[in-house]
Amino acid sequence: MSIVIIGGNECMVCQYKNLCKQYKCQAKIYTNMNGTLKNKIGQPDLLVLFTNTVSHKMVRCAITETKGQKTVIARSHSSSMAALKNILDEHAVS
Repeated sequence: MSIVIIGGNECMVCQYKNLCKQYKCQAKIYTNMNGTLKNKIGQPDLLVLFTNTVSHKMVRCAITETKGQKTVIARSHSSSMAALKNILDEHAVS
């Protein structure tokens, strides 16, 4: 399963990746806007939006890029490990 995480804390990127590996998922993580997200997102199975730590522009761009795909979009106001674990428990097969 492929996952794209938009937002979150830069210092927790490695922890996010390790948690995704435990669920046998490949993760791309974008904590801030570096150029355009247009060509970087691709077609993930799950798009995680940490809405507290991300700009509205990044959210709009990510949602626009996944429109028309079978991507599941999960939003969380918190960008904690517990929030990501809850999302993965709900959407990923461990």
